[in-house]
Amino acid sequence: MTAQRLEKEHLAAVAALERETFKNPWSEQALALLCGEMATGVVVMDGARAAAYGGMMCVAGEGQITNIGTSPDYRRRGLGTAVMAALIAEAQARGLCEISLEVRESNVAAIALYEKFGFRMMGKRPRFYTNPTETAFVMLLALGGAE
Repeated sequence: MTAQRLEKEHLAAVAALERETFKNPWSEQALALLCGEMATGVVVMDGARAAAYGGMMCVAGEGQITNIGTSPDYRRRGLGTAVMAALIAEAQARGLCEISLEVRESNVAAIALYEKFGFRMMGKRPRFYTNPTETAFVMLLALGGAE
């Protein structure tokens, strides 16, 4: 299984993955934004099922990771790493200067993944997440692309 560009035909499967993975999932309509010019998405498909995916908004020379999710059935197989690598490669191809993201302070596995790729903690957003209420760590990866 390899990461590929998110296309409209993948949206139903990714929406199902969102519902399986997140307490406040994005709708299929919201996920469609990741197929537009101002954003990009990456998905790892296993047949008709989305095993993992990630999205990134791309505005004014900067990337903002929206979500990265892996189905519980596919965790610990390197799919999050593949998704992140593909998103960073897309950011570099677009000449973005940096990528930022928010992550729950309790999500130790995700923080470790982001740090593996060179993301650094830049700040905190108290009460950013709900269900449960939790602080977000703001992380940043400088790419050195054109501004």
